[in-house]
Amino acid sequence: MTFESCQITINNSRKQMVRGGKSLLATLHEQKIFIPTACGGRAVCGLCKVKVLKGGGPLTSPEKPLLTQQEQANGFRLACQVKVQGDLEIEIPDDLFRIRRYRARCSKIEDLTDDMKRFTFELENPKTIDFTAGQYIQLRCPPYNGSREGVTRSYSIASNPQENHHIDLIIRRMPHGICTTWCFEHLKVKDAVYFTGPYGDFHLRPADAPKIFIAGGSGIAPFVSILWQMKNNADKRKAVFFFGCNRIEDLCLLDEMKRFEQELADFHFVPVVASPSPESGWKGQTGLVTEAVQRSFQTLRGWEGYLCGGPGMIEAAVRVLAELGIPQENIYYDKFA
Repeated sequence: MTFESCQITINNSRKQMVRGGKSLLATLHEQKIFIPTACGGRAVCGLCKVKVLKGGGPLTSPEKPLLTQQEQANGFRLACQVKVQGDLEIEIPDDLFRIRRYRARCSKIEDLTDDMKRFTFELENPKTIDFTAGQYIQLRCPPYNGSREGVTRSYSIASNPQENHHIDLIIRRMPHGICTTWCFEHLKVKDAVYFTGPYGDFHLRPADAPKIFIAGGSGIAPFVSILWQMKNNADKRKAVFFFGCNRIEDLCLLDEMKRFEQELADFHFVPVVASPSPESGWKGQTGLVTEAVQRSFQTLRGWEGYLCGGPGMIEAAVRVLAELGIPQENIYYDKFA
């Protein structure tokens, strides 16, 4: 067996002959086995965990902070950090074999704020996608401006799960972000795009408990899909959505949220503006979104919490919800990498 030709044995049964030299993440991707990653293989998100039974080599320094001691003892590795340099034996969840690669075409680009847009992609091959509200896809950004390689980035699906011939993504522009710059400056209506998915286990649980949603910025995306799911199912459970932003100009989808308030049995949307200008006349909640939650409830005992946003907001929200009586096992979140 040469370095050029390696065998990967998956789940003790499926065998793949591959060319060595790349990361396990990239190699499996070439075999149409799509391991989740939110960071595109930069060893930041920690999502591409696989169990390596044989041939993974020594643990690398970027992996150590992202794997618990128990995970390390049980052989878990980050697929982006394992180099395919010989035969490998690994274990992955069977669900990953159902993830597919899609070709779609951009059919609409809508400005939501000065740094956030909604992109609609009509599916071409396959023509439909079955996803659970709250899941995400991995969008492929092609090389541009002289770059040699494209990148992959993760975005939550923000559309109605019943309308599975297209997906919506809500994307916020990040300074110097490779993929967001491409989306905002280069991607045009009628352009072809490629993505894989769906990924993730962030979804509404079936318990009858009332729900509190907390998000900021593009973290609103999975909750749009979740609210569509609740509407489709005539869901009568109580739900409150706290959405935080820095300025009034950063608020978006207010008309859609009002419609959900009218169409759902017990849903309330609470926009929170951190620093409204004095002349704006803003009469709603102010400060941090977590502060607004603290002001609004004496207890949330018996509730479930659902969060989406950056690490700082997620950590603060988890603390607040725990202080208000929601146990950790009833707090679910989708944390940006």
